[in-house]
Amino acid sequence: MVKKAIIPAAGFGTRLLPITKAQPKEMLPVLGKPIIQYVIEDLAEAGIENILIITGRGKYAIENHFDKNFELEDRLKKDGKCGALKTIQEINDFAHIYYIRQGKQKGLGDAVYCGREFICEDYTIVMVGDTIYSGNVPKKLIEAHEKYKCSVIALERVPKEDVFKYGVISGKEIENGIFEVNDLIEKPNVEEAPSNLIITGAYLLSSKIFGHIENIELGKGGEIQLTDAMKTLLKEEKIIGVEVDFKRYDIGDIKGWLEANVELGIENIEGFKEYIQDLCEE
Repeated sequence: MVKKAIIPAAGFGTRLLPITKAQPKEMLPVLGKPIIQYVIEDLAEAGIENILIITGRGKYAIENHFDKNFELEDRLKKDGKCGALKTIQEINDFAHIYYIRQGKQKGLGDAVYCGREFICEDYTIVMVGDTIYSGNVPKKLIEAHEKYKCSVIALERVPKEDVFKYGVISGKEIENGIFEVNDLIEKPNVEEAPSNLIITGAYLLSSKIFGHIENIELGKGGEIQLTDAMKTLLKEEKIIGVEVDFKRYDIGDIKGWLEANVELGIENIEGFKEYIQDLCEE
């Protein structure tokens, strides 16, 4: 059973400055909830009991958010705000959450490597802390892992001209939406990309990945790339890619953040769709 997860959340969030100068991008609100809370809720719903968040300097707001706040709970109780109190208390009960700081930002692979002492099981889930989905991706990964008994990554098709932004795979479709991966390339040039199937930032990986991270050279951007480590992992273990049909909100810049709030607002807030329609008609 997969019971642990790692969430890398140590990045500077430079594409969201100046908001992220003192505020972690993972804590930006989407419909009143921080982005990272959506990630943790999905993991908890999928049965993950222990979560390690890889943080960096200035990320204390993440720890504070998932910590118990006795003073706030006492005030809400005295004020009779039972709904707000229940919401706050539920945050404390998602999972056992731990933290470790990435001393120097050297890429996603290095951030994952920071969690090597936390993982004693054969497999763990890795979910980036700035991406949310319309459905539960960790469940999809676990279902595929239970069937194929190997590492699993979430895939999505994007326009070919966008592949340079992502890790890209090539592979053989072994059943509908399921691919046996035979190669991975981090942020290839468009003409060099083997497909338009990109890795979305959701992984279920063998603990063997840590040895591969340790032994790879610096990759794209002079960083330790998780995609490069998975490429060498292929030499000793099969990797399955699952093409997920959920809507993905990559909240790495202002546009992505606004899109997530608007689209989810239309779906979840009564009257908001009509408000947007009225704006468009003006």
